[in-house]
Amino acid sequence: MKSIQVKIIDPIGLHARPASKITSEATKYKSDIKIVLDGREANAKSLINLMALGVKSNNKVELIAKGLDEANAIVAIEKVMRDNKLI
Repeated sequence: MKSIQVKIIDPIGLHARPASKITSEATKYKSDIKIVLDGREANAKSLINLMALGVKSNNKVELIAKGLDEANAIVAIEKVMRDNKLI
């Protein structure tokens, strides 16, 4: 299992556009990928799950990947989040 903690800096929080890019990237990996906020977790491969978390600006979330390609998955999802100025 690999995990990182990141702080959301987008003023709107985790909204539809970056969430869809995260989901699109996450589906490329076999690992289970989750985003955790205050003990609640969402499957990063599900746009509805991500949006249901209600991640707001300044929230700290944990990105967790577990599986054969977990290290690559974490790096890729973090890059997508940075490229979209989410973190």
